[in-house]
Amino acid sequence: ERIPPRTPNKNAHIESFHAILEAECYGRHEFETYPQTYEIVTQFIQDYNQQRIHGSIYDLSPYEYIDALKKNEVKPKSIQV
Repeated sequence: ERIPPRTPNKNAHIESFHAILEAECYGRHEFETYPQTYEIVTQFIQDYNQQRIHGSIYDLSPYEYIDALKKNEVKPKSIQV
């Protein structure tokens, strides 16, 4: 979905992810080729979505959070819209 220019607050989650991607991935690597860039960014996104600890879900990785939910070890987080 397109948002008006200069209104990042209308898409804060995406803007936040892009800031993290830039700081933790782009800023730490010098890319020489597109395939190299693709591999590094893809690996970062996979780690971010699967392994990285997220403070918003009890300091667990997403996989640990789903597993803990299935075992009733944590309460589901509610999403406020």
